[in-house]
Amino acid sequence: MLSREFLIEQKQCCGKGCFMCPYLPRHKQGSKKIMNRMGYACINMKLSSQKPKIYTGRSMIKRTFKAKGIKYASELGLQNTKDLFEIIKWNKENGFDFFRITSNLFPWCSEYKLEDMPDHWEIAGILGEIGKYVDEHKMRITSHPGPFNVLTSPHPHVVDNCINDLSIHGEVFDMMGLSRTPYNKINIHIGGVYGDKVSAMERFCTNFHRLPNSVKSRLTVENDDKGTMYSVVDLYEGVYKVIGIPIVFDYHHHAFCTGGLSEEDALEVAMSTWPTDIIPVVHYSESRQREQEDPKIRPQAHSDYVIDYIDTYGNEVDIMVEAKAKELAVLKYKELHE
Repeated sequence: MLSREFLIEQKQCCGKGCFMCPYLPRHKQGSKKIMNRMGYACINMKLSSQKPKIYTGRSMIKRTFKAKGIKYASELGLQNTKDLFEIIKWNKENGFDFFRITSNLFPWCSEYKLEDMPDHWEIAGILGEIGKYVDEHKMRITSHPGPFNVLTSPHPHVVDNCINDLSIHGEVFDMMGLSRTPYNKINIHIGGVYGDKVSAMERFCTNFHRLPNSVKSRLTVENDDKGTMYSVVDLYEGVYKVIGIPIVFDYHHHAFCTGGLSEEDALEVAMSTWPTDIIPVVHYSESRQREQEDPKIRPQAHSDYVIDYIDTYGNEVDIMVEAKAKELAVLKYKELHE
């Protein structure tokens, strides 16, 4: 079977019905439009709804962690890791080569070192096997640490906590043997404005240099969904030009924070920040308010499914679909548009 990469190198569809045909319309000789790779985040709806369910969200409340400690956290982390492998294998079998893993594989991991978990070596072995599988099948794995990761904060303890959390993400990706490049991105929003956007971005850039190389080499930043926050233009001028890290373009967020650019122009600016040998990542979602026809819902809230055609303006990008129906949303989109 010819690989997707080989077929892309041919620049157009051969019309011979190749299984991995990356062009639109598919299997039509001479087609040149690239079918962009689409992924989903963290939870597989099909696997998490079966019995026994397969998912990576096993956790506990703080009271339980205090009572049961690292031993129980390690047990949950081990099972999460095993199920992560099952999800990734399901992804490959069902045409999903792009996936965002959860940031919560190991419950309360900010309270201990991963190497101190009783099941550390078994966990490390499974993560290593996952990395080999991903590499063998040319899959792309990324992450999106939570909004409490704020390198712009003027409060030292907030920055320290952020550096600790991001360092754990870098450690996990290293355990998987993933490339220290934004191909395996660790993506964050840069954080609050704190009354002075320029100074906040300067703090971000300063604090970036405190991160370990396992994070710095993979870190990307994303535009925000509020007009007072960070547009693609802000990130380009205040972050990329200073420390050179790529910008992930979020279509939905751009509608609320344009920075004076059209969608196409903002996409082009964000793409220009990526290394030439790495396909840029974009995020796509739609408004839940519109989907549910309910004006009481915040327009920024994400929909269950995505219906509109995703216009990449002829560019090859990897599209992370941030819809609540996860892989079902991607499958439905492909039914509608591919």
